[in-house]
Amino acid sequence: MNPPAWWRRLRATVWPRTVIIDDADWGALVARSELFSSLDPARLARLRERCGEFLARKSFSAAAGHVLDDAQCLAIAAQACLPVLDLGIDWLDGWREIVVYPGGFRVRREHHDEHSGVITEGDDELIGEAWERGPVILSWADIAADLDDPFAGFNVVIHEIAHKLDMLDGAMNGVPRLPRTIARAEWIATMQAAYDDFVARVDAGEDMPLDPYAAEAPDEFFAVLAESWFSTPTTVQALGPGVSSLLERLFSPTPPLTGPANAA
Repeated sequence: MNPPAWWRRLRATVWPRTVIIDDADWGALVARSELFSSLDPARLARLRERCGEFLARKSFSAAAGHVLDDAQCLAIAAQACLPVLDLGIDWLDGWREIVVYPGGFRVRREHHDEHSGVITEGDDELIGEAWERGPVILSWADIAADLDDPFAGFNVVIHEIAHKLDMLDGAMNGVPRLPRTIARAEWIATMQAAYDDFVARVDAGEDMPLDPYAAEAPDEFFAVLAESWFSTPTTVQALGPGVSSLLERLFSPTPPLTGPANAA
């Protein structure tokens, strides 16, 4: 549900609507990674506009001694805005903070064994995490690796943004908020069938083009699909035309599908 008009007017008076991105800073970002340079000029200009909106709405902080600079914030913003390039910046509402670690970070988890009922605690090593109505937490080392090799199949920023899109309509269950061009029933039927097939093939020991981590849960299936859509779209296409059609209607054509990176 969209916020009421009075709230949108109030927000516009309290927060700046956009940040002006310096030409030199933008040029340096585009030159750094083919993830951006593969966009056509019109979509690249739209991405710059989205980044300005994102930087005006979000706050950045560093953790564990990481030194965070403007170039890193812009690089994170650009990747975060790719999934909402045509949807609009309001699709990233409901949260405000991005926390950046120098590398992987540990979080304390409680693990509940459904069979025995035993609860144990342990540390998980993560490179990204998205909290419901809380921050997105990221590893800069992994972001930098994604920028340097953008079509290797991984993108931690897009992965976590997909979780935020998933949370936007309530539970994190692999069903994000959807545009009017996609019926919820179509999404659920197509994605559930693809997920069930994927899990069965992973459990059978098949080599899969998509990261096997996608078999963990429907929400991870969607997040891995999202990062793959922008990094190795052929792995998504291998899951069938139904899945590819839904992602194209949600995210629009991917950079490698429209730029030089896919020419080979």
